[in-house]
Amino acid sequence: MKYSYKLNRDPLADCDGTYPFTPHFTDAPGFAMHYVDEGPHGGDTVLCLHGEPTWGYMFRHLIPVLSSDSRVIVPDHMGFGKSATPQDRSYWLQDHIDNLERFVLALDLRDITLIMHDFGGPVGMGFAARHPDRIRRLISTNGPTPFGQSSLGDRLSANVGVSPWFQWVIQAEKDGSLEAVLGQLGFNILSTLKLNGFENNTLITDTWLAAYGSHFADPSDCLGAIGWAKGYATGAHQFELPNAEAVRMIRTKPAMAIWGESDRTLHAEHFLPLFTELFPDSPVHRLAGVGHYCLEDAPDEIGRLVADFIRRN
Repeated sequence: MKYSYKLNRDPLADCDGTYPFTPHFTDAPGFAMHYVDEGPHGGDTVLCLHGEPTWGYMFRHLIPVLSSDSRVIVPDHMGFGKSATPQDRSYWLQDHIDNLERFVLALDLRDITLIMHDFGGPVGMGFAARHPDRIRRLISTNGPTPFGQSSLGDRLSANVGVSPWFQWVIQAEKDGSLEAVLGQLGFNILSTLKLNGFENNTLITDTWLAAYGSHFADPSDCLGAIGWAKGYATGAHQFELPNAEAVRMIRTKPAMAIWGESDRTLHAEHFLPLFTELFPDSPVHRLAGVGHYCLEDAPDEIGRLVADFIRRN
């Protein structure tokens, strides 16, 4: 079967040795979806889900920490990283949930530890609502965990009032500049990442900038990033609503939240309660001086917390 897509290629190949993982691809979701698959098969499976406007590179420090004992799977969502960017697809939340479902079922992944960042949270929780039996543990890393909580709408609205990113998204959609600006992510990737929030400026090297920016070479490469922002501004995203049995099952799973308290995009006061409403007795680690891209700001601490949590549960 032929698909209409643009395949994103990293001109740095392994990003100057900073992403030295064998690339894998599957057409199961209807496009060429790239993923990393490291570690032993047959035991625990760790599934890492990135957000906006990043890709699996976000988890480059975590992969070797966990892959000595677990199979670590890191897909790039449609339109991000090394995955294809179909020109004839929509990029709403429900599309990413559909893609993830097809991906997981094609690989027949079970006993999954979900590690979710940013919009990887709603995508991962959407999959969990459909297949709670495949989930073993859940870990939020500055990633919202919507799962039918009645407070979600109010929390999203309240967060807009203090989030420069979402304020810009709404205004840019109103004035018609959103697609033009996000269509140039190859040039403005640093300002976009900074607006969302990372605190460690020593991260900024030519390799790091190229790793995050080189996949957005022209506007046709940017449909994923545009779609996620536009879907929020226009209300096109549809959150998966779990049934009562899925809620019951997920509430029994070991869960942990890690949240960089300097997150300017997804404020802890508005989004951590989504986690605590679902998992009232689960650990929450708030990291001072760590921003939205917590896996960039505090990779060693997060690696330790995640590895300890998996061992203990």
